[in-house]
Amino acid sequence: MIVDFALYRDGRRSAAPADFSDALDLARAEGNAFLWVGLHEPTEAELSLVTSEFALHPLAVEDAVKAHQRPKLEVYTGSLFVVLKPVVYDDAADTVTTGELMLFLGDSFVVTVRHGEGSPLAGVRARLEEDPELLRRGPTAVLYAVGDAVADQYTEVAARLQDDLDELETEVFAPLGADNRNIAMRIYGFKRQVVEFRRATVPLADPVARLAGAPLPFVDDSARPFFRDVGDHLARANEAVEALDRLLTDILSAHLAQMGVQQNDDMRKISAWAAMAAVPTMIAGIYGMNFAHMPELRQPWGYPAALLLMGGVVIGLHRWFKRRGWL
Repeated sequence: MIVDFALYRDGRRSAAPADFSDALDLARAEGNAFLWVGLHEPTEAELSLVTSEFALHPLAVEDAVKAHQRPKLEVYTGSLFVVLKPVVYDDAADTVTTGELMLFLGDSFVVTVRHGEGSPLAGVRARLEEDPELLRRGPTAVLYAVGDAVADQYTEVAARLQDDLDELETEVFAPLGADNRNIAMRIYGFKRQVVEFRRATVPLADPVARLAGAPLPFVDDSARPFFRDVGDHLARANEAVEALDRLLTDILSAHLAQMGVQQNDDMRKISAWAAMAAVPTMIAGIYGMNFAHMPELRQPWGYPAALLLMGGVVIGLHRWFKRRGWL
């Protein structure tokens, strides 16, 4: 559906004809105006009207309808197509969710199509309308503001994930107990979130570099320093994501090593108790063979002596294992 439809003249929002074609003709005739159409999860039929009015390329329109695209930048005849993936951190579930945001830039128009939650478009439009000087740059200003907002989201989410990772690291190196049984599962779950985050941030580096570098149609050349700033924010976010991934790998290795040490300790304790149990079992087994001629069978002190021998050997073994750290 159409979320917003506005005509901007000289950096300020103004009244526009209800028909897309008339509004676009007016914007092109004035020269210092452009049209901004915002759509939310449109169907193919809903997008067909915009497609015909703005002469959008059918391949880009197909991507905008189906979504599930990687961040990219495509140059078509009559328009520039950019795909971004906003990222949102869910406080309740401590998880990362991604949406999709497509922008069509052309001669005196910009069309934004969003899928999922977490789009910064509402805030971006409000901030741009409060900054007419920036909005005078036309569709390029919209592309820069949206890219900058998405890159800032990446930085914020990376910081939140770092806080969660610090908590997880504390739990991993805490004494093992009932709460630590599912640590490995939690680490793998965390790693999947980081992978999802990387799918949004890493592929975006090339489109931003292209916007900051060689000239592109429908993009104001004077905006390159602004896109370089977006690239700096994105680079910091990518570095944070890479650091999170490396730390998770190290934490998982440390946890597995810790579990191995714990298992070795448990095996030593089991072996020590089994050795202490084996001595009285062996003595009792020997005297339970029922042979007629066995030493000490008819001595009155034979029974207590056997018990004392068993107890003495077990106590001696216990002290020996204790000194070696097995118990």
